[in-house]
Amino acid sequence: MAPSAQESTARAILYAFLANFGIAIAKTWAAMVTGSGSMLAEAIHSYADSGNQVLLYLGLKQSDRAPDTKHPLGYGKLSYFWSFIVAMLLFSVGGLFSIYEGLHKLSHPAPLDRVWIAIAVLTFALVLEGSSLLGCIREISHLRGERPFRQWLKHTRNSALVVVFGEDVAALLGLVLALTFISLAAITGDPFYDAIGSMCIGVVLVVVSVFLTARVRSLLVGSSADPIIREAIDKIIADDEAVVEVLNTITIQFGPDTMLAAKIRLRPDESLASAIRSINTLERRLKREVPNLKWCFIEPDDAD
Repeated sequence: MAPSAQESTARAILYAFLANFGIAIAKTWAAMVTGSGSMLAEAIHSYADSGNQVLLYLGLKQSDRAPDTKHPLGYGKLSYFWSFIVAMLLFSVGGLFSIYEGLHKLSHPAPLDRVWIAIAVLTFALVLEGSSLLGCIREISHLRGERPFRQWLKHTRNSALVVVFGEDVAALLGLVLALTFISLAAITGDPFYDAIGSMCIGVVLVVVSVFLTARVRSLLVGSSADPIIREAIDKIIADDEAVVEVLNTITIQFGPDTMLAAKIRLRPDESLASAIRSINTLERRLKREVPNLKWCFIEPDDAD
């Protein structure tokens, strides 16, 4: 049986946390030994990512809370809130600090010491971060099915998984940049390259965080269900023998759960009791065949 979206997301978060925390400790040691600004920027980035995974997991668990009188449609959007916070932290703690550290090193250059340690740690980090990214992509593959990856990334409503993927990609790019510029600093003996490396890492983190913020913002404001889910809903309603016409359907995504409101035209010869039975049957079929369709409100009408 394929894992649920919540299970896949939780595993991807765990992969990222374990990789980032282990990398952060190694980078901190390397930054202290070598005096590298790029390495310090990378260490802070990894600590920030570790904290971000905790926030994403918190959002994932909170979004599972049952609806109550104060929140009758549940707490699903909490996963979007925490994903938005993580994107902002990636921008500030990761990106802006890395740029600041690079500017500081540029104005106060210091020679690097024992650069081979930094290179060894970065190579080790590349392996761990690559494993985390592969784990995330594997979990995404469980969910996207036959859909192309880019299409899934554009349309998915799973904000936590998108953020984990974005962080992993940013981390890999940052590691490559750090390795490149530290190597240049070692070869030339000029710490200028190390400072530039730190700033480049910051720019990468800012760009990725802006993408993630824009992606999560639309979900936080209120987004319809995934196009595939909307198509499935429209087809099920249109194929129902009691339905003459689908006048309108509206879907709203609440974390892993979907709400549907639909207006349909029924056969004019149906009695009230028959119409009620037809609508109840249709609602049961929709909830049975559409994953995570939690709320279903269908209104019979003769015009939109």
